[in-house]
Amino acid sequence: MSEAVPVEPPVDTLPLTGERTVPGIPEENYWFRRHEIVYARLLDRCAGQVVLEAGSGEGYGANMIAGVAARVIGVDYDTGAVEHVRAAYPRVEMIQGNLADLPVEDGTIDVVVNFQVIEHLWDQAGFLRECLRVLRPGGTLLISTPNRITFSPGRDTPLNPFHTRELNAAELSELLVAAGFRVELMTGVHHGPDLLALDAKWEGSIIDAQIRRALAGEPWPADLAADVAAVRTEDFVLRTADIDASLDLVAVAVKPEAR
Repeated sequence: MSEAVPVEPPVDTLPLTGERTVPGIPEENYWFRRHEIVYARLLDRCAGQVVLEAGSGEGYGANMIAGVAARVIGVDYDTGAVEHVRAAYPRVEMIQGNLADLPVEDGTIDVVVNFQVIEHLWDQAGFLRECLRVLRPGGTLLISTPNRITFSPGRDTPLNPFHTRELNAAELSELLVAAGFRVELMTGVHHGPDLLALDAKWEGSIIDAQIRRALAGEPWPADLAADVAAVRTEDFVLRTADIDASLDLVAVAVKPEAR
């Protein structure tokens, strides 16, 4: 299994708005590593393939994929993100475009990657149909999204103002099947032993400890800042058990072979 390649922050980083995560910011490190683990664990599925990352954001993930893929195309709607990726990660072929109408021909992609994006989209079903369209028969969609059950517990509307609709595992599977995919794997991101120890240290949740400080607008305690900055990619684990208790959902879906 391929390991994560260390990501060096580019000289000019994108601003941290809350809509995307970026590397190289100590206070953001927990969220960055939580996103990075999915790239690291699914990287082998991109080896030697033509890969489209739909919603490539800062570009660090597309750049990781470029280390193993035959070709990586990135699509993002945001002009600043597109320009940033072109400057910082030249191995990625960057296209500005709308995910509701992917600027790619039918059946030309081996793998579509869509991590931590679908929860931002208004037409999730339409987007998944676009993914199916651009994939070749037998092609793979790799997708991750926050687990609604744990990310916005007990709420009908997302806590994150940038999210339009969050999903649980059953809802994500239903969307994928309705779009024409076969769900090969549904797994979830969980805290490993070291993060569970930090949860215990921070009154049950290192996530809540960070959120409380952010909402209060107060400086972080030095030990919280140090704990967050020290989080590693391998401190997270992916497992199929306890899917409803997972932090993020991770699905592997396949476009059926042509008959």
